[in-house]
Formats: sequence, C-alpha cells, structure tokens
Amino acid sequence: MFVKLADTTAGTAAFLRCALALGILVPLLVHEIRRNGRLARRLQGCAALAGVFLGIDYVMWTMSILDVGAAVATVLINVQVIAFPLLARLIGGTVMSRRFLCTTPVMLGGITLASGALQGGAEDGSPVRGTLLGVGAGVAYAAYLYLNRLSGERSPVHVVTPVCISTAAAAVTAGVVGLFTTGITLSMSPASWGWIIALALLGQVAAWLLISTGTPQLAPNTSAALLLLQPVMAMGCGLLILRETATSWQLAGCVVVIAAVWFSHRTPRKGADSGP
Repeated sequence: MFVKLADTTAGTAAFLRCALALGILVPLLVHEIRRNGRLARRLQGCAALAGVFLGIDYVMWTMSILDVGAAVATVLINVQVIAFPLLARLIGGTVMSRRFLCTTPVMLGGITLASGALQGGAEDGSPVRGTLLGVGAGVAYAAYLYLNRLSGERSPVHVVTPVCISTAAAAVTAGVVGLFTTGITLSMSPASWGWIIALALLGQVAAWLLISTGTPQLAPNTSAALLLLQPVMAMGCGLLILRETATSWQLAGCVVVIAAVWFSHRTPRKGADSGP
C-alpha cells in the first residue's frame, strides 16, 4: 500500500526501503553488539546471503508484476508456503504435519481468489517469463526466511544483527539490479519521500525485527502459513484506506485463507490423531 502511495518506480522503492532502514538498524546494531557481543562469523555470512535472496525476491517479484500483473504475481510468490517448510525439511529435517500438507492447496486456492487472478487483469508482457520470475521470487523469499530463522535459532540474543546485515545486502542487490531494470530515482515529491520512509520504518525495520523474533519460536509451516495473511491484510488496508473495491470472490478468498490458516494450526482435541 505504501509503495502505491509513494508513486515511484519499483526499483526505487526496493532500494530505498532497505537503504533508509539502515539509518535505524545500524544504531540498534551497535547497541546489540555492546550488550551481547558480535554475531558468529558463520551466521553473519548466513545473514548476508539471506539479504541477497531478499534483494533478488524484491526485484524478481516486481518484474513478475510487469509481465503477468499484480494479481497473478501475488499468487506466484506465495509458493513460499511450500518452499519454506520444504527447505526446513530437506536441510534441517523438520517434519511437516499432515494437517498442514492437506490444507496447503486450500490456502493457495484462497490466495488465488483473493488476488483476483481468476478475474483476469494480467498486464501485457511475457506470461512464461513472468510466471518463472514469480515462482523464483517465492523460492528466494523462502530461502531468506529459512536463513533468517537459522540465525535466530542458533543465536537468539542477536535479533537486530541478522536483520541489519541482510537489509544491507538486500539494499546492494536491489540497487544494482534496479539500476539495470526499472531505474532508481531520488527526485520525488515530499509526499513520496514520506511514504517511502514509512515503508522503511514499518515494512522493513519493524516487520523484519518482529519476524526474526517470532520465526525461530514457530514451526516453519506455521510461519509460512501466517505470512499468507499479508496479502489478505493488504487487501483490507486497500479497502479501508485507499477506498479500493473488491469482488465477492476476492472477499471469499480472504475468508478461505484465514480459515485454512486457523484450521491447519489449531490445537487438536485431546486424543485426536493430528499426525507428526
């Protein structure tokens, strides 16, 4: 929503949301190092690699939007709901519950409805390229979430450090790629700067610090499913603040997503077989 209100290029938004966030994260990083010491060098490398994946995610998703439209791109990037737990399973051996596996198609179906993809509206472009970019963005997003979770599990006292390192790496990645795609401009109106600053403070600093704190305390499939609420909440903000309209199918999709997330992670009744 903030990106839309900022009315600037996607490359500019992707780069500045990370670059401006460092103005808050770096002082917090210094305080954390003084209090808890430095993050292990291996985990610093994980955080930097996570940031590269995040920067790639930002740029690939933007390019996917240009090819297939925002609705379809929103569906494609949410392959993270499968990719994130799958990475945790393949690399870390974390087991996915049968309840989650059964409800995953329902979650993705709800996102499809909520995005409006079934009502058309795709942009002119390359559907095949856009689809591949959208799926690639979802996988890159999942890789970021997994590496971010790894740092939180192995050094829970360091919350700011991994986020700061990954944000810096994402800024460099998005900046380099953005220069060769949509371009980056600093010539914006005061209102646009205000929305970009808000995006950096809330969408980059606050959001990722909260995710970094909460993700290690949850199973990967739980984190992935909860993040599906993001596009639903974005639609709600669009309806209330931007006065956008939604079809009955899109509203139904939002209900399906919320219900599926609740069902897949509700506590089973005592004695019920909930699977691994």
